[in-house]
Amino acid sequence: MPLDYDLLMSLPPEEVRQSYTARDTILYALGVAAGVPDPLDPGDLKYTYEADLHALPTMAVVLAYPGVWLMEPRFGITWHKVLHGEQTLRLHRPLPVEGTVVAATVIDAIYDKGADKGAVLYTRRDIRDAATGELLATVGQSAFLRGDGGFGGKADGAPKPHPVPDDRPPDLTLDLPTRPEQALIYRLSGDWNPLHVDPGVAALARFSRPILHGLCTYGVAGRAVLRLLCGNDPARLRRLDGRFSAPVFPGETIRTEIWHEGPGRAALRARVVERDLVVLTNGVVEWV
Repeated sequence: MPLDYDLLMSLPPEEVRQSYTARDTILYALGVAAGVPDPLDPGDLKYTYEADLHALPTMAVVLAYPGVWLMEPRFGITWHKVLHGEQTLRLHRPLPVEGTVVAATVIDAIYDKGADKGAVLYTRRDIRDAATGELLATVGQSAFLRGDGGFGGKADGAPKPHPVPDDRPPDLTLDLPTRPEQALIYRLSGDWNPLHVDPGVAALARFSRPILHGLCTYGVAGRAVLRLLCGNDPARLRRLDGRFSAPVFPGETIRTEIWHEGPGRAALRARVVERDLVVLTNGVVEWV
């Protein structure tokens, strides 16, 4: 069954309401490896200890999350071949440590790269405080549908990647480790895709073992950005975008690389240290 473009583009926005607690905020931080390797690191304790708890800005990507809806058979998507392509995040206000939020996921576009090249699906959701209606964050992402190209859609018009300097070394770098069980922790924040836990599903997707969630890699890079550019103050981050270029395996070390582009703006890339492989690229960071 081929991808049903008309059905997907006609889907009405379905609002998701989520209440979360300080426990969920701490669990997300642990899921993106806060406290590894030093659980007493004061820079991480502000995200893992309720005494003076702050929410990591990248937690917005799991709030009011619509779930793994691409797995629904009626859409005709080869779900076990889906990979997270890009992630965008705009922060309008600091995230509350706990509360209730609402958001509706909207499909912005689907681009057909060809029968042998797959398709790219772009979604977006505005996350609002349910009590006040205030806009907290705008989250966007693309899904690379590796098995669903050639459905007859348009190929042109997709956003262009932000260039990362290749003529000079990064201005700032930071290595942050992950744990072998990192994906098992991260999935408890709401991403239940079996690709990250089930060896059989990983094999179907042609991976030697389950891979780390792309958004976990993104969250680790986000922690590095806070330390390198924001004085570890989550209220200062305004934007964090990136394109996933290769999978990370749980237990690997993620090195975040940053190039200054001007006041309050930088380019970003991340690589796995153990394999010297770029895993997140074409990144943009904005802060105050």
